[in-house]
Amino acid sequence: MDDAGGTALKEMPESEKTRASIESAMKLIENAGGNGPASKPIASTALRGEATEVERYWVYEPYSYVSITYDDKGMEYKYNVCEPEMTESELEILERVYDDLRDLLIRGDIEDAGKKEAILKKAYDSLLNMYGLKLSKASYDNIYYYLVRNYIGYGRIDALMRDGNIEDISCNGIGTPVFLFHRRFQNIKTNIAFDDEQELNTMVTLLVQRGGRHISLAEPISNATLPDGSRIEATLGREVTTRGSSFTIRKFRADPFTPVDLIKNNTMSSDILAYLWLAIENNKSLLFAGGTASGKTSSLNAVSLFIPQGSKVITIEDTRELTLFHSNWLASVTREGPLKQQGGEIDMYELLRAALRQRPEYIIVGEVRGREALTLFQAMNTGHTTYSTMHAGSIQAVVNRLLNDPINVPNMMLQALNIVSIQELLEVGGKKMRRVKSIVEITGIDPRTNNLRVNELFRWDSAHDTYERLGDSYVLGSIMEKLGWDRNRLSREIKYRVEILNYLAHEDIRDYRSIGIVIHAYRMMPEKVMELLRKGGLADILQAARR
Repeated sequence: MDDAGGTALKEMPESEKTRASIESAMKLIENAGGNGPASKPIASTALRGEATEVERYWVYEPYSYVSITYDDKGMEYKYNVCEPEMTESELEILERVYDDLRDLLIRGDIEDAGKKEAILKKAYDSLLNMYGLKLSKASYDNIYYYLVRNYIGYGRIDALMRDGNIEDISCNGIGTPVFLFHRRFQNIKTNIAFDDEQELNTMVTLLVQRGGRHISLAEPISNATLPDGSRIEATLGREVTTRGSSFTIRKFRADPFTPVDLIKNNTMSSDILAYLWLAIENNKSLLFAGGTASGKTSSLNAVSLFIPQGSKVITIEDTRELTLFHSNWLASVTREGPLKQQGGEIDMYELLRAALRQRPEYIIVGEVRGREALTLFQAMNTGHTTYSTMHAGSIQAVVNRLLNDPINVPNMMLQALNIVSIQELLEVGGKKMRRVKSIVEITGIDPRTNNLRVNELFRWDSAHDTYERLGDSYVLGSIMEKLGWDRNRLSREIKYRVEILNYLAHEDIRDYRSIGIVIHAYRMMPEKVMELLRKGGLADILQAARR
């Protein structure tokens, strides 16, 4: 059985694999010459009605699968979780095992889900022997599935948590369907609903506790990071949500977005990414701005692959979202005080102050919205390269938020920020898609008006769903001057990087390790990498390096 609740955020093992793969690839480059479930499922939940099934796939073979249906009358899709059906005798055995294993199952001293499952299976087998029961394989598996689902997994929403196609899960209260955001079917309701208020209260309490946080009627709003890295925002009871307890889970993506994903989804063009690649490599500071679910953090995480390997990177977040694959990366998160009146809280401001004493080369702050923003801009003005996100829909909104309460960054400090990417979640061809609306450069302060001077470099063309470059780049000009390049050298660098990104997208090479190998190799041996790419040998090098 898969580990549905184990820790997915294992930075060092993954970064060490990346480092080993890069080293292997560098040697190879240097020495180089020129449809649904196929088998019968145990899951057998009946699907009734006149809806037509449009897709079916496993989420946990052979126990549970998903059937997505379309209702012609209601003109809507529905996400149906199909799980094993239990006989009366199996239910009786399950309840008996629940009671006898209760103390074992609620132990909090074992955090690793794999160890919990091994202990659970051993205890389950021992109890069946003690009962003198010899179950059929189907009955044994059915009971075991629900034991693991309810005590190690996420109960009734376990299948949703296992489905890699889901971005968000929302329960809005008693008696309403659980909704989700599916990567292919967008907003879609499920066949899951909590009709019992106590059951929903228990679910919310357990989910928050799984994230190491507390929720109660006295403090009915809480947020937490679940063991798999997903973020939950929850309310308890009817104190602040009139339809009862609620929760929204923003799922952690085990394979984070890479620059290739941004190209293939047309979130950005290869020209924009080549520009950001060169800017990040040359220590230009960057801010991603946009509304909720516009892809700010995903884009920030993707372009972090352009940070040179070996650079000291510190990330600062309220809840863990960023996943970097750099061996010299320190991830830090805020901490709430044990009791509000006793202190002990460590906020982003404190973490940022601590980070500045550790000589980082790159500082990434998950989101700026308070007093930490001033410290962040002070860091920019003292030569630190910083990246962050902000809720704002335009460059003017970004400036207004930064200049006014509660952030209050002095106008003169804003010119230390080099690039702002404005993103939006919008309708494209009848589907909700994420697009970079514009890339704006901060070029300085107008001495006559004391206003910020900006240069819009790229803009999204909504009519054709393409990106156009509007003029010359102030940022690239400063890089050219710093490195002593002429315009031909600068144009060649951008062209090469566009060529590499287009190649990776065309070959569907989107895993972080392969992209990290190519980026690092190009930094060290650009001409050799381009030679291999044009001769068709780069894919073979990547395949050999990943072994």
